[in-house]
Amino acid sequence: MLDARTIGTRPDSLISPLPFDADGGIRTKYLVTGATGFIGGRIARALVADGHQVIAIARDPSRARDLRALGVQVRPGDVTIAESVWGPMMGVDGVFHVAGWYKIGAAGRAEAEKINVEGTRNVLTAMKELRIRKGVYTSTLAVFSDTHGALVDETVRPDGKGPWLTEYDRTKWAAHYEVAEPMIREGLPLVIVEPGVNYGPGDTSEIRPLLVRYLRRRLRALPKETAYCWAHVDDTARGHLLAMEKGVPGETYILAGPPHSLIEAFQIAERITGIRAPRLNVSPRLLRFMARLARSERLRVGAGVTYLGSNEKARRVLGYEPRSLEAGLRETLAYEMRLLGMAAPKKG
Repeated sequence: MLDARTIGTRPDSLISPLPFDADGGIRTKYLVTGATGFIGGRIARALVADGHQVIAIARDPSRARDLRALGVQVRPGDVTIAESVWGPMMGVDGVFHVAGWYKIGAAGRAEAEKINVEGTRNVLTAMKELRIRKGVYTSTLAVFSDTHGALVDETVRPDGKGPWLTEYDRTKWAAHYEVAEPMIREGLPLVIVEPGVNYGPGDTSEIRPLLVRYLRRRLRALPKETAYCWAHVDDTARGHLLAMEKGVPGETYILAGPPHSLIEAFQIAERITGIRAPRLNVSPRLLRFMARLARSERLRVGAGVTYLGSNEKARRVLGYEPRSLEAGLRETLAYEMRLLGMAAPKKG
């Protein structure tokens, strides 16, 4: 674990020099926070595949062997320790701030605040003072909380009064509207992106356990009305790169996939795998009642809640083109079935 005593102090120079190849050509170098996570890791890989230099920070670099094997330079760093991001950020051309705290149903108000809010402040402050040319900050559709069936767009501004469904929603709202946007108004060259639900091979979110339980025929019921915008993680990663390349500093782009209810998603899964989807669908009213009794965040976010946003602006401006849920689930379910020792579904 890092602490402030092991990281050094802030540099005197605040200028980020352009990095050059031996032949004088300019190389593009990016810093990625959260590169050991699901989305951040895919962004780092996509950058390497496109020929860019990538620096990643990790609290424990020894656990990032897969990134180092790709040629990513992994440096010790922790977004909650302001000084630790300065050294790795010096000399980069752009910053992807992806790191965040994401847990549903777990007590962690202080940790969520420390990582999502103060961590974002630390990264963006370093970016400002080092005069980094451009950054992309990963916000989320969850800043809108429950959209109550509406497909919101970037013109909608949540007031932040709640009531919040999760600590993740609340702290990401604060990071977006109380940290990132004020710094943009002060001149920070930052683009904000708002992904919806992400899935894909290697998923570490709440979606994977649902898929695994379904494949094991242990998923007994699904909530009615609950719906998300479903994006394959590789499409979200590519959307981040498009935001760095084409996004206008100061603008926000929703990187959402196609909207589907949970019931629709598992109906698609049934068509792909032949495994029967749950036929028991629980009413939101019952789930809300159970959530109040149990004081369960996990039940609350499943009680007919929708996290829905329009990707029209990202399509039009960035050229963002997410795949269909059926195409993405076919790959994802085949991957999970192989891990479970099951025969992969036939190609559609």
